[in-house]
Amino acid sequence: MVDALSPTLPLSDGRRIPQLGLGVYKTTDAEAADAVDVALRSGYRLIDTASMYLNETGVGEGVRRSGLPREEVFVTTKVWFTENGFDSTLRSFDESLERLALDYVDLYMIHWPAPANDRYVETWRALQRLAAEGRARSIGVANFHPKHIDRLIAETGAKPVVNQIELHPWLPQASVRAYDAAHGIVTQSWSPLARGHVLDPAHGGEVLAGLARKHGKSPAQIVLRWHVQLGLSVIPKSVTPARIRENIDVFDFELDADDLAAIATLETGERTGVDPDDRN
Repeated sequence: MVDALSPTLPLSDGRRIPQLGLGVYKTTDAEAADAVDVALRSGYRLIDTASMYLNETGVGEGVRRSGLPREEVFVTTKVWFTENGFDSTLRSFDESLERLALDYVDLYMIHWPAPANDRYVETWRALQRLAAEGRARSIGVANFHPKHIDRLIAETGAKPVVNQIELHPWLPQASVRAYDAAHGIVTQSWSPLARGHVLDPAHGGEVLAGLARKHGKSPAQIVLRWHVQLGLSVIPKSVTPARIRENIDVFDFELDADDLAAIATLETGERTGVDPDDRN
């Protein structure tokens, strides 16, 4: 068993989150179990899933198969937007916990605000109850614009500890990152490689390939290092053992100012997913 390789970031509730973890979106239960086991044995300690991914059972199996003590693994899951609402969120959480076969999760998140349905504030109140009960050690949100978080704070007095958003060199989300930082919220990047498209030579990949040659790393490692140096938490997804190990091998080099400037030229504002205001 490899020791934890990723540093951790402080959360505003006094806990800490590993900076780099494994995402399991579009992964079957069997694939998730294998990937989680490999990742944890390779030095990962953060695993990110969601009820919508339909692989929480596999994630829980992978955690147990690794042999690591439960307290050494940071497990995140999320309530899907069709279950937003107070009672429905509590039911969804119970179902997630049953599938994971865990006594608690380290981070429970609202997956999308779905603002047209106007149920994310009551969903947040449900998360506050779960946190008070200790079954969700920390609570956060995903895909929230600052205006959505402003409303949570105004109406409940509580802020999320993490805001997980689509973030990659095409979409660096500077304004959201600045907002989160000002409010003591950790920004976490999903689709950190723009689903691999940012590595395409036709879409800026040649810049990353040049930086990879300079540092003796892969283009994907260059992008993940960029996330790390921005102070973000990042959750690349892979089911390939070699790629899983490669993705966390980004803590032994540093991008310089010229490197960061080169990556900044890749910004286009393009999303691989939907805008949070359009998810309803």
